[in-house]
Amino acid sequence: MDRKAAVLEEVVTTGYGTQRRLAITGSVSTIEADQAKVAVPTNVTNLIDLGFTLLIIFMIATPLIQQEQAIHVNLPVESHRPQEKPDKDVTFQDISIDKAGQYFWGSRRVTVRELGPLLEEAARKSKPPVINISADGAVPYQRVITLVDEVKKHNLAKVSFHTQSPN
Repeated sequence: MDRKAAVLEEVVTTGYGTQRRLAITGSVSTIEADQAKVAVPTNVTNLIDLGFTLLIIFMIATPLIQQEQAIHVNLPVESHRPQEKPDKDVTFQDISIDKAGQYFWGSRRVTVRELGPLLEEAARKSKPPVINISADGAVPYQRVITLVDEVKKHNLAKVSFHTQSPN
């Protein structure tokens, strides 16, 4: 038997019994136990391919899993720093939302429908005002988004949100 042979195509083992050589198809030979211990090289290429495939799957899946997790956020409080003085030509229009969710144009109470014409009038000015939005912290977020959406509809690009500084 050639010791360089690495792959055996077929092994037939016959034990306990007698058989005439004429009844067996193929070749019959006897080998010693030491000769049967031929080391078959292990092909690890498939295992490496599997490892890299799993690595790629996990690299793609991990960010997607992290995006779906609910993130609880405490919104930041503005840091205390000196306020910049606005230009003298800049005008401001205050729009407020109180704790009850009511809208105010300056100090006048208005509805969401009344905000549209008021914002349209402000947008027609040669120098549109900066919109200062003040909302109570207990106001549902949707109320603020509704107001911002109304401001965007009238192409008022300069918006300021009032926040409180830490004490």
